[in-house]
Amino acid sequence: MCSILLDTEDRMDNTKRFDGRAKDYTEGRPGYAPELIDCLYREYGFSENSVIADIGSGTGKFAYFLLQRGSKVFCVEPNDDMRHTAEKELSAYPNYYSVKGDAENTALGNESVDIVTAAQAFHWFDVQKFKRECSRILRDNGRVVLLWNVRNMTDRVNKELYDIFTRYCPSFKGFSGGVKKDDSRIREFFDDRYVRVEFDNPLFLDREKFIGRCLSGSYSLLKGDNGFEEYIGEINALFDRLAVDGIVRIGNSSVAYIGSIR
Repeated sequence: MCSILLDTEDRMDNTKRFDGRAKDYTEGRPGYAPELIDCLYREYGFSENSVIADIGSGTGKFAYFLLQRGSKVFCVEPNDDMRHTAEKELSAYPNYYSVKGDAENTALGNESVDIVTAAQAFHWFDVQKFKRECSRILRDNGRVVLLWNVRNMTDRVNKELYDIFTRYCPSFKGFSGGVKKDDSRIREFFDDRYVRVEFDNPLFLDREKFIGRCLSGSYSLLKGDNGFEEYIGEINALFDRLAVDGIVRIGNSSVAYIGSIR
């Protein structure tokens, strides 16, 4: 078997990596390209009648788009801070259900959902255990959709942020958890049978949102960490160099991998 699992140190307790980051995550993380959401509902079986399990749902960034379309969504999230923030953000939707669970144990019933989604989360999962759990909770002909917002690494801002994170953040392994296009973990999960779709989704951030986006990463230093003041100083200096009329543009795309595991 190819080496697709995180090493022991990285897997000790990934749920704790987002403690204290919910506010920055909510304010700094982008949504997803509207064209991607349209595509899922037009071409890949999503509908207002769908029952969807959004695994590693965080603060509900992706679930929000599904709930707006009328789908029934079980938001499965192990981190209390992130899950409670989602509950505050999404509780007005009658088709929203908050679940404390994780990718290997969702706490959902057998054959209870039509679609499984994982947005900005798959790279944290034990791939084979997640695959077994998807097989258990999906109904016949159910689909799995893995999604990321992916940075355009030809952009100067992304190159310079990569350098800052590499120098200051010991757990930084690359954007999107180091997942590459058609990553071996994705191919393994889908047995090389999937469709990849991509839509442009550039980000336009003022200083507050730019800093929040940087601090929302699981790898990011937090206030009180060694080197934090120098780290945040470099982030601010980068904003000052590249902002135009108080806004930095970050090249970004919304990408989805869509397939069946049965």
